[in-house]
Amino acid sequence: MARTKKSPTSEKTRVKKKEGKLKVLIVAAEVAPYASVGGVAFVMKHLSKALTDLGYDVRVFMPKFGSIDETINKISMEYEGLEVPTGDEMGTKLICNVKKVSNENGFTTYFLENQEYYEKRANVYGYSDDPTRWALLARGTLEFIRTGIFVPDVIHCNDWHTGLLPNYVKTVYRKDPILGKIPMVFTIHNMMFQGMIDHRHMSELDYDDGRSHIPSFFADRLNKLNFLKRGILYSDALNTVSKTYAKEILTPEFGEGLDKLLMELKGRLFGIINGIDYDELNPATDTLVEKNYDIGSLELRDENKNALQKEYDLPIKPNVPLFGFVGRLDIQKGVDLLVRTLRQVLAEYNIQFVQVGGGDGGLAEMLNYLKNDFPDKVGIHPYPNFALPRMLFSGCDLFVYPSRFEPCGVVQLEAMRYGAIPVVRHVGGLADTVENFDSSTGKGTGFVFKYFNEFSLFGQMIRAMEVYNNTSLWRQLQENAMRQDFSWNFSASEYVKLYERAAHFRKKEIPTKK
Repeated sequence: MARTKKSPTSEKTRVKKKEGKLKVLIVAAEVAPYASVGGVAFVMKHLSKALTDLGYDVRVFMPKFGSIDETINKISMEYEGLEVPTGDEMGTKLICNVKKVSNENGFTTYFLENQEYYEKRANVYGYSDDPTRWALLARGTLEFIRTGIFVPDVIHCNDWHTGLLPNYVKTVYRKDPILGKIPMVFTIHNMMFQGMIDHRHMSELDYDDGRSHIPSFFADRLNKLNFLKRGILYSDALNTVSKTYAKEILTPEFGEGLDKLLMELKGRLFGIINGIDYDELNPATDTLVEKNYDIGSLELRDENKNALQKEYDLPIKPNVPLFGFVGRLDIQKGVDLLVRTLRQVLAEYNIQFVQVGGGDGGLAEMLNYLKNDFPDKVGIHPYPNFALPRMLFSGCDLFVYPSRFEPCGVVQLEAMRYGAIPVVRHVGGLADTVENFDSSTGKGTGFVFKYFNEFSLFGQMIRAMEVYNNTSLWRQLQENAMRQDFSWNFSASEYVKLYERAAHFRKKEIPTKK
């Protein structure tokens, strides 16, 4: 639901260390704009910026992939010849460099440079030795901290790629005078991805209990480790990217085999919703939309709807409800359910549907068949695209997001920012951010269904169409949606509280010297 803004000044004063600014090191496999495959990259960027704006000393640590241009990004050398132990019996070390850039957002990004594992790779993910690459990132981060160039007050790890970092700290580096005392926060962005393993169908021989020693970078066993489990086990505080998802993963339905472990650790598990950048995503100033508008000039959205219909070669029909979907084509997002339901709605009702986003080939084929069967009602673009999503946000009347599960989701937040109304399933972050509209009171921000089936989704789509036809109710709903505040400042202050909790838990673990 909408959050009440807190004073950034008072919040900062409350959590700020007496002796100086809280120093935070955020570690992730991808960070925008340097590498951005999924939504995590933008979460890292916006969270870092928001923490910096609140007055904290934030640094980011990530690999330096071959696609990152040093000249364009003005990257400079910070530490040359960093020796990173590989954990083998011979004492082999990989030689890396650490480079850095300070961007306009005010925080510094460090890049771990290694010729073999990062520089020669065009892609962020998808290599057979990915476990080695992420083990190198984890241990490289720690060895860099040991140089003393930047010693954080807290290390914030993100997703399974960084899961070994807390594991190393609590085992290999447990007696290190610097690393042994630093609290660690671990953010679970998606329980489905736990490492280079099929955690649902593992043999007993391959099962990782999470407690055995970390094998060397070059051992076959490394490929069978559950990085996510280890990040959960060894971190001081945990969080997911929504409060509802934090509760859901304690159940077998959403816990992906780790629900019992998480239940044991639930006293250290919290939920913090992701935010969006309200400066960048602003319909009043966005240069990627046909016509700028705000909450007081919603009638101008008609021009954007017109432009969107032209873009997808659909008939120009200003009074026909235009539904949209922005995001990757993934079974998680419920795209299969969406297409099946749309077949029924398109056959019976006068609506249009447009889509942008690539992914699963089978789901793309389903969309192609839908387009072929309803050529005057459906427009698809089953590929990634930077500009089209903004056109959809500003031109669509409704967005459909029928996820099987959803750790957070930001599309519904972006849609509401632009006055497009979400139709979502009551799971994860969707449940936390979209309130079912009540026609009698005029309260709510979208249309919400509970059960993952065609009947439930069909019902809410029909209900949305009925409200759309009531001009005054529809305007009220749009204004409700646009007034929501899911800016990063609130979420950033919640992360600072989480860092404090991690520090508290860490102190309780460290034996007091007598």
